Amino acid sequence: MLIVLSGLPGTGKTTIARELARQIGAMHLRIDSIEQAIRDCSPAGLDEAGYRVAYAVAEDNLRIGRTVVADSVNPLHITRDAWREVGRRVGAVAVEFEVICSDLHEHRNRVETRKTDIAGLRPPTWDEVISREYEPWDRERAVIDTASRSVEQNVKSIREALAQR
Repeated sequence: MLIVLSGLPGTGKTTIARELARQIGAMHLRIDSIEQAIRDCSPAGLDEAGYRVAYAVAEDNLRIGRTVVADSVNPLHITRDAWREVGRRVGAVAVEFEVICSDLHEHRNRVETRKTDIAGLRPPTWDEVISREYEPWDRERAVIDTASRSVEQNVKSIREALAQR
């Protein structure tokens, strides 16, 4: 199964993805880690390299029967379609979740106070987050609102939604 968590920075995707992957024994695939590793090797620019590497690693792991939790902003229709295509190529179910924080004050606070655990990564500023290109969703997905909810509550919601599929 391919579980795709999408949403703006600071909504709680990585925290949820880590805990979900831990609980179900899945691989956690984090775009931020991949992109920073690429930057460390080739600071000239990323373009789509991080996502393309992630698609390949996800496909390899799905082919051997591993569940993959993909953790990325996933802001464009083309990136969302690409994740689905990865699942389709290997015959894996792809389940999409959009992670949001509907409390803008809380979201901003998270963005402005978060610490990175990736050496060299500069987290985006609040202005960068709110001005980022993020296309509206044009298909069904489950929405997880992290405002006023614990990590445990959010992971439980995801697991319940997965069990219904």
